[in-house]
Amino acid sequence: MTTPATRSRENTRARLLDAAAQVFAEVGLDGASVEAVCDRAGFTRGAFYSNFESKDELFLMLAGSVAEQRVNAVRTRVDEIAADGGLSEGCDPVELVQQIMDAGGDDRLGVMLMSEIRIRALRDQQFGAAYLAQEREMVSSIAIIITDIVSVSSLELRVPAEEAARMLMIIWEGMTVRGAMAGQDSGQLRHTSGEELGRLVQLLLAE
Repeated sequence: MTTPATRSRENTRARLLDAAAQVFAEVGLDGASVEAVCDRAGFTRGAFYSNFESKDELFLMLAGSVAEQRVNAVRTRVDEIAADGGLSEGCDPVELVQQIMDAGGDDRLGVMLMSEIRIRALRDQQFGAAYLAQEREMVSSIAIIITDIVSVSSLELRVPAEEAARMLMIIWEGMTVRGAMAGQDSGQLRHTSGEELGRLVQLLLAE
């Protein structure tokens, strides 16, 4: 049973995460100080440190939230396609990938956040280990979605679902970063990454 204290704590954390995203969008990861985040959220430093040990923990959790939202968007879209019969025998895997990606949550802010988080992970081994653990969880979630798609369709993978998920994520990250550099908007980011993922899927599927 959720208590009022638990709900209050969850609300505080959610407001701090939302404020962190807003401040990050304006000044970047290094410029997003604890003070700036607290001011934007309307909390004191005490409230911050009762919920997060450090700014690193806050932004790692924010990155995890972004990743979770993306995976959930993909899962929802796959369920919709399955309900409409889009995973039946003879479905076009490239078109399927594009349909899934078009409904995703990719945007420039998310790409920028994840890019700066990775740079921070490169500079700090402990932070990097935490980031990689979080990334492994995302890969596992994607692998489950892939396994579910294969189980109800005529598609067959050349490699284990976990390996396919890792390769798809690497290509997706690379394409969204380059698309953001080129000034693509959210829709273009999703479409471009979807095209590249579709090409990779063709290579990953058994004939």
